[in-house]
Amino acid sequence: MLDRNAILVLNKRYLVKDEAGNPVENPEGMFRRVAHAVARAEENYKGGNSKRVEEEFYRMMSNLEFLPNSPALMNAGRELGQLSACFVLPVEDSLDSIFDSVKETARIHQTGGGTGFSFSHLRPKDDIVASTMGAASGPVSFIRVFNMATEVIKQGGTRRGANMGILRIDHPDIEEFITVKKDPRELNNFNLSVAVTDAFMEAYIKDEGFPLINPRTGKTARTVRAKKLFALIAESAWTSGEPGVLFIDTINRANPTPDIGEIEATNPCGEQPLLPYESCCLGSINLVKIIQDGRIDWEMLKRLTHNAIRFLDNIIDVSRYPLPDIENITKGNRKTGLGVMGFAHMLVLLGIPYDSSEAEQTGGKVMGFIEQESKAASRLLAGERGVFPHYKGSIWEKRNLPQRNATTTTIAPTGTLSIIAGTSSGIEPIYDVRYSRMLFGGLKVEVLDPLYEQMQQGPDAQTKIKRLFRTAYQVAPHSHLKIQKAFQDHVDNAVSKTINLPEDASPDTILDIYLDAYRMGLKGTTVFRDQSRETQVLSCGAHQFC
Repeated sequence: MLDRNAILVLNKRYLVKDEAGNPVENPEGMFRRVAHAVARAEENYKGGNSKRVEEEFYRMMSNLEFLPNSPALMNAGRELGQLSACFVLPVEDSLDSIFDSVKETARIHQTGGGTGFSFSHLRPKDDIVASTMGAASGPVSFIRVFNMATEVIKQGGTRRGANMGILRIDHPDIEEFITVKKDPRELNNFNLSVAVTDAFMEAYIKDEGFPLINPRTGKTARTVRAKKLFALIAESAWTSGEPGVLFIDTINRANPTPDIGEIEATNPCGEQPLLPYESCCLGSINLVKIIQDGRIDWEMLKRLTHNAIRFLDNIIDVSRYPLPDIENITKGNRKTGLGVMGFAHMLVLLGIPYDSSEAEQTGGKVMGFIEQESKAASRLLAGERGVFPHYKGSIWEKRNLPQRNATTTTIAPTGTLSIIAGTSSGIEPIYDVRYSRMLFGGLKVEVLDPLYEQMQQGPDAQTKIKRLFRTAYQVAPHSHLKIQKAFQDHVDNAVSKTINLPEDASPDTILDIYLDAYRMGLKGTTVFRDQSRETQVLSCGAHQFC
């Protein structure tokens, strides 16, 4: 059953429209269109039954048990036909490479995808440019070029594109990169993250100097105090919510295809590390739907996981790709990213507070089950369709585990998808029982938590509500991180998670969060201090829980 906000979002962004902008399909028609288009991949393989598979796909989407990422809902069965949300493009140290990437970004944004880039190969500001005997303008200046290009391109006719800009901690321009978004006018179409290395963390722990390396020459440009540099990241994040941190060596230790290349960047929300030109389609299981009579229905979760992995593998075949390079490596690795939404609501239904050891255990058990069954599903598909082409030399070949997909699991933020499904987003706690959410194109929706409404009945309602409805700012930072770790321990890729902080939090608190995240083996983390930006995606109403 779709609520008012779900209908509003679908009408605004997802449903097929006529030339006057009026929807010409209803939500059921959208789900049917997507199911039919994605099930067509079955015809590529011996014994495939596209009609039966289409009905399974339609059923789980129309029941809001599983939803794929937004481009799949928008574009499947339509002319654009580009179904992935996540892309990474290389940016090398030449004008040709930089502006080729700008052009390629425009193509991806037109089709509804988001892009991530590492700018770490670009020579630093004021470095020599031999061909002109001039001085280089540095990575930040070129990020502004990408930002402006994004500003003028509407993504699939519905939204501006999203980008992730990444710079290694050892780049000579790192301070400029860290502080650029203190100016609220800067880089509004970019999220920024610093790629933090093990070597830097070692220098921080030992309170040593840390060399910044010119990527053009490979020589040390200067040395900085590691503690001072990390404090600058924390202070900038306190001011503006950015940059986030990615622990790039941790990410590469989990790289499933190290022979193919090194991971340098992620998608815009940080949950999908990808090789240059790689793309990935994500999808999420609605955990609320697997709660039957106050218990987890493990058989239902198994069925949804197997159907979802088949759905995502099919997408790799039926999707239209913006560039041949993207198609080649995407089909070579066949990465999929199955995750969850509705975790906080699932905990409420089970009577478990979000910031409790029982919540951590439940999250780990559920995601461990999805990880296990997603690998079983991928193994079955490998038997039907063959292993992914880059299997040789992969971690799966070394373990002698045939797999159809180099990765199967990711935890995405599911911001808009969770509105369609009428549930809490990703693995986040509920933001508040009443709050406002800013969406694409300035669309603002008011959200009243549906479970909160239901539980207001009865004499012990307020006691239950205070115990179970642990909102984003009530959950202590370390409890946020422990939930993130519970899921990351069972996820191939990474986890989108924001550590929400009250307005009076200090930069030292943020620094402690980063250190804890590294020690816990997380792949990265993002913080957001309330009121640190003039406008923010989520904001509280005047309510006692806010």
